[in-house]
Amino acid sequence: MKHLVAKIHPADNVLVALQDLPAGTPVTHDGVTVTTTEKIPAKHKLALQALQPGDQVHMYGVLVGKAKSAIGVGGLLTTANMQHATDSYETTQHRAAWTPPPVEKWQERTFLGFHRADGRVGTANYWLVIPLVFCENRNIQVLEEALVNDLGYARRKSYQPQTQELISLMQAGKSVEEILATDLHSAENGQHSKPKLFPNVDGIRFLSHEGGCGGIRQDAQSLCGLLAGYITHPNVAGATVLSLGCQNAQVSMLQDEINKRSPHFDKPLYILEQQKIGTEEALVSTALRQTFAGLMLANQNVRRPAPLSKLTIGLECGGSDGFSGISANPALGHVSDLLVALGGSVILAEFPELCGVEQELIDRSVDSETAQRFSSLMKAYGDSAIAVGSGFDMNPSPGNIRDGLITDAMKSAGAARKGGSSPVVAVLDYPELVTKPGLNLLCTPGNDVESTTAEVGSGANIVLFTTGLGTPTGNPIAPVVKISSNTALAQRMPDIIDLNTGSVIDGEETIEQAGERILDYVIRAASGEEVAAVRHGQTDFIPWKRGVSL
Repeated sequence: MKHLVAKIHPADNVLVALQDLPAGTPVTHDGVTVTTTEKIPAKHKLALQALQPGDQVHMYGVLVGKAKSAIGVGGLLTTANMQHATDSYETTQHRAAWTPPPVEKWQERTFLGFHRADGRVGTANYWLVIPLVFCENRNIQVLEEALVNDLGYARRKSYQPQTQELISLMQAGKSVEEILATDLHSAENGQHSKPKLFPNVDGIRFLSHEGGCGGIRQDAQSLCGLLAGYITHPNVAGATVLSLGCQNAQVSMLQDEINKRSPHFDKPLYILEQQKIGTEEALVSTALRQTFAGLMLANQNVRRPAPLSKLTIGLECGGSDGFSGISANPALGHVSDLLVALGGSVILAEFPELCGVEQELIDRSVDSETAQRFSSLMKAYGDSAIAVGSGFDMNPSPGNIRDGLITDAMKSAGAARKGGSSPVVAVLDYPELVTKPGLNLLCTPGNDVESTTAEVGSGANIVLFTTGLGTPTGNPIAPVVKISSNTALAQRMPDIIDLNTGSVIDGEETIEQAGERILDYVIRAASGEEVAAVRHGQTDFIPWKRGVSL
């Protein structure tokens, strides 16, 4: 049964509208009836009690803002009458014992993955072609044009027939108005125009970027760390690296970062330096020959059963709405707790979207050192934002605000629910590698692609991505499973959504049931079932540039 409103935590003094509520609508929760004084759009919040300027607003049991002006009982909370506010935090811990969820039904389950020499298991098998500096991006593009189609890795739909149709209409004398009114034929799907020459290789990924030189040395070091995370990743069979030669991100720096992550690295790795080789033709021809040989080696890998403890899941949200924190995100939280109980690893990132829940995560840290590192990274990140005239309070996007997330603390309190309730076993700075089973916190931006890029670089072999507005983001090497927070989105954008948790809002299933359904899908996706982002060739890759440009 679908209710009109929801109260997320007993300490909250606001309700969430689960559907549009016209002015004058009486809503009842826990025996208390409130009448709306104005229209409350679905996903937005109404006051459960009268609020005066300066009064605190609580959701999820934490402070998410303060009233800027008077808000009557049943009134709508907006950016005009409410502002961001959070509680302070300290590193004194009050950790309670964690009770894991029952996992008997999952303990014997396996996924079919690619086993690597270091003991990790991939959910895919890719070959990488990487530039160490943006100067090599054109050569990367040339290699992509030479390899992708002929080897059977074309993925995107082709809209060229529609262009040809428009040309024909113009040549036939059609007017601008007639062309604008034309209903073009559906785009042809360009996937696998040729059969894959290497059936055990999921694809070749070309990681073009804008870094490697021109910034501070720390940016070059971070980039090399990120690229090393991808090269050593269990979803990667090997890599071809193009270097110009004179850039900040030197080959030796990359090799050091590879050794940090994989001291006994044994994958095929071909590194070419253009300033040593000479002409573009010589460089590209050598890269083609070596990449082709690498693909032959990569094709020798096959999927074999692996326990669920070999999964490392990245938790991500993007295009969030007012339902994300009460459907999709807590469902991911249950998945997180199940996987931790099974011995797997989970990554919760997006530090600007943990603003306001710091004390909870500090209290869940396994020791004072872990708690102190989280506190230090959060404060340093917040200070760096303030130093350039911004702040965490500016995190919510226009889409977030339009759909009910009107302060960063409100957004963060819902986003943090992706991490479930298990202890925090480690806190990592970008782009460090996950080495411990359990819940890991990773310092990244709130930007969807930068954060997803980082989670995979830190070892996530699959990413669960919740969205309330619709975000098509994917990753070059890890399946990104898109989970809708509401049924309307799942019905409107079925081409990018894999799973719908709007069923929780609709009263059709519980958070726990949705979480188990997601984990079942994760096992299938980890075994090679194609997710929407892979089907669409969505391979977004953006390194985080943390310093100024010099």
